[in-house]
Amino acid sequence: MRWPRLERDQLASSLTSFSDEARIALDTIAGRATGLLSPSLRLGVTGLSRAGKTVFITALVHNLIHGGRLPLFEAQKSGRIARAFLEHQPDDAVPRFQYEDHVAALVDERVWPDSTRAISELRLTIEYESASGWGRMFSAGRLSVDIVDYPGEWLLDLPLLGKSFADFSREAFELAALPVRADLAQEWRGLSAGIDAQADADEMTARRLADSFSAYLMACKHDERALSTLPPGRFLMPGDMEGSPALTFAPLPHIGEGHARPGSLQAMMERRYEAYKTHVIKPFFREHVARLDRQIVLIDALQALNAGPGAMADLERAVTEILACFRPGRGNLLTDLFSRRIGRILIAATKADHLHHESHDRLQAIVRRLAERAIARANFTGAEVDVVAMAAVRATREGTVKQGRETLPVIIGTPLAGERIGDETFDGNTETAIFPGDLPEKAEVVFKDFKAGHEASGADPAIRFVRFRPPKLERTAEGVALSLPHIRLDRALQFLIGDRLA
Repeated sequence: MRWPRLERDQLASSLTSFSDEARIALDTIAGRATGLLSPSLRLGVTGLSRAGKTVFITALVHNLIHGGRLPLFEAQKSGRIARAFLEHQPDDAVPRFQYEDHVAALVDERVWPDSTRAISELRLTIEYESASGWGRMFSAGRLSVDIVDYPGEWLLDLPLLGKSFADFSREAFELAALPVRADLAQEWRGLSAGIDAQADADEMTARRLADSFSAYLMACKHDERALSTLPPGRFLMPGDMEGSPALTFAPLPHIGEGHARPGSLQAMMERRYEAYKTHVIKPFFREHVARLDRQIVLIDALQALNAGPGAMADLERAVTEILACFRPGRGNLLTDLFSRRIGRILIAATKADHLHHESHDRLQAIVRRLAERAIARANFTGAEVDVVAMAAVRATREGTVKQGRETLPVIIGTPLAGERIGDETFDGNTETAIFPGDLPEKAEVVFKDFKAGHEASGADPAIRFVRFRPPKLERTAEGVALSLPHIRLDRALQFLIGDRLA
């Protein structure tokens, strides 16, 4: 299915105003001028909760700095990278990605680092030799990669810019009525049903509604159902805005597109919703998303597969909306001077190490099927888009076990404490061989049980996955830890930045 052109254009135009575009153009011109002397590339890293954004960035930087095994990363393979090192980031107002803390968590403590809760940034500079004589003559031999880490939940807010409060309210109640969400939304829907939107505005009523709506969104996020489409994103990750009026609103039932009565509860909610768009969403898009050159979207498809077809439907919806908000494509010399476009987008199915390699192609096919529909609807013209199954940090190794006359392919690792398979609960210290099962040969099978995202399956999924601790790294005689092991991190690097190091 392809979005009508008018609808796509309306979405694109709704993200920014004329003044926003002017500011983006000025920022771009300044960046291009600086880039003449010091070439740089802005790489956006996003994904929904627990998809592995922090781990990906940490592993990428660690492998480049420590010369990890990256056979598919051509510049590293051919020995053209002299060194890679961290520099001070150019944006002083953006928190630094705490790379050192995350490495310590992975290597020393063998725990997964804290999840992304806000925007952060890191500048990695690569000194290299161009592969061509012409390039060596004119290239600076130096590329700074500004890695921007931001929650996918915030990206899902961008479509709200093109929606009125009435649209937002109607869609929120429609989603809450789906079988996979209905029980989680029961309390909020019950509270909302007794609300008169035209009654006088009352701060305590607004607060009760906002708290109940936020609790419903948090339940969807943390529940085993692995739901993904949960705007507004700041309700899940409020940061320094917690308790502000811009976050104290909620959808209201049965309201039309007409003007609300001045002083009414609906008027208050509409005003705060518009404030959220103006003061939260638009600056986020203008200052961060609109400045990206490359983008990777991390997807934890295994979590959705665990949860069933309802979660897969919701994930497809979320991926569609995320991809629709980027500015993909290639411009010309003139347009590139004033605006940035995302030239390459990589969609990565994470945690491939939770499966035997025989299933990696199937995992990739599932995510490609999920993403292809999103790409078609978002009409990505001019941008290069690829899909890969990867593990930024490989937590398992492979083996085989005999079961009767059968030889089963297994993965071997240390499950996190509290993880369960059947009646067995793991202690977090014991290494275990696990047969995770096989993904279906045809990707369409995992989508067949829902119709347009409205059906949820009550049956247990055929395959269950467990989470593993980070691997125990070997050390050299000098006590230096070797680079973090991975699956296809090198392929991801080659796609995202390989052309800039040619």
